[in-house]
Amino acid sequence: MLRIVLAVIAGFFVWAFLWVGSDAVLRVLSPDWYGKNYFEFQAAIDNKTTYALDASLLLISLVRSVIFSVIAGFISVLISKENLKAPLGLGVLLLVFGAFVQSVYWNYLPIWYHVLFLGLLVPMTILGGKLKKF
Repeated sequence: MLRIVLAVIAGFFVWAFLWVGSDAVLRVLSPDWYGKNYFEFQAAIDNKTTYALDASLLLISLVRSVIFSVIAGFISVLISKENLKAPLGLGVLLLVFGAFVQSVYWNYLPIWYHVLFLGLLVPMTILGGKLKKF
């Protein structure tokens, strides 16, 4: 049981590290597009003003989330040595945390983004767990 809990925690940190790290890399690689949109979006949230993110940025975020969920699910299975409880627990933890984060951005992003982002977390994490065979 301890191994499963540690696997869920490790998977969560892997997902978060990949998200924050890739966000920073994208801002550096594309300061005029990704970076500009990122900082303008943050300013809109801070100032409580409206801002419409480019749909391609939202799609990139969804793809990143899917890839990171699969990787985190796989890592959780590597640590836990079982491929059912750890990725499911990780997916639920990501969903709960993701719902909180999405609630902060609820009025700034389209509903389709929220639904897809949250709806893909658990299945993609489980998929990542199923990639490891014992």
